[in-house]
Amino acid sequence: MSVIVFFMVRAIPGDPAQILLGQQATPEQVERLRERLGLNEDPLTQYVIFLRDALTGDLGESIVTGRPVTVELLDRFPATLELTLAALLFAVAVGIPVGVLAAVRQYSWIDRLTSVVALTGVSMPIFWLALVLVVVFTVRLDLLPFPGRLSSGVEIVRITGMVVPDAILTGNFAGLWDGVKHLILPAVALGTIPMAVVTRMTRSAMLEVMGEDYIRTAHAKGVTPWRVVFKHALRNAMLPVVTVIGLQFGLLMGGAVLTETIFSWDGIGQIALESIYRRDYPMIQGVVLYGAFFFVLVNLVVDILYAVLDPRVRY
Repeated sequence: MSVIVFFMVRAIPGDPAQILLGQQATPEQVERLRERLGLNEDPLTQYVIFLRDALTGDLGESIVTGRPVTVELLDRFPATLELTLAALLFAVAVGIPVGVLAAVRQYSWIDRLTSVVALTGVSMPIFWLALVLVVVFTVRLDLLPFPGRLSSGVEIVRITGMVVPDAILTGNFAGLWDGVKHLILPAVALGTIPMAVVTRMTRSAMLEVMGEDYIRTAHAKGVTPWRVVFKHALRNAMLPVVTVIGLQFGLLMGGAVLTETIFSWDGIGQIALESIYRRDYPMIQGVVLYGAFFFVLVNLVVDILYAVLDPRVRY
């Protein structure tokens, strides 16, 4: 991943030094800045230096801000984590119950409606859905605020960097309510596609499990139908669902570029877009490696959860 991102960002048209200094800069000024940033070295030498520093945890300094890339990412990480958790909570809270209901009522109007909604959710562009939500709930109904994470004048003491947990920890209930209202629209916009994926996967997994012998045995023994569904069927159907949830979490943690940009959410996705515009090579490399790291980490956690959900995996 480091090789791909390092050489790919250098294929982006534009000189970082020229963009940073502006069109009025003289060639001498541009050349001095390129020399200071190490851009005059051949690409292979630049990569060796980058890899050497990255192995010690040093991802370089942002060309634009001059701050270490690691510090910039850590500053933006809580905002992305909060948005991702909220979006995933929405996806799971809606997707799993709806998927179970669709499987239990297979071929009914509920099942067909669920299929249509899930297909629509997967197919709908995030930027379009985000703008529709803003127009409806902010412009027309004036129910939810936009943009940002807090309204002007509302302040919260920073502890974790996440608005809602910090407001709870400090007992700032006014800030908590304001932060939750700001979180709803971007979380719904970002969580719609994962919700649709979770719904379809839950339905498919439940239909497969509902045909097993032990489910028929439970029904024959007179076990309550909903107890059969939630205690016997759902737990055994959760393995593929957990896999999908983990993959979606890993993808979202890589930075929700469109959602964060539209809602001015100062997270990893927004800084990734800004870095591409400014040809900030170190920051782009840092963002991509950060996303790859979390994707691999979440997959590892999902594999470990298999043993928690299914005792047979431990054997």
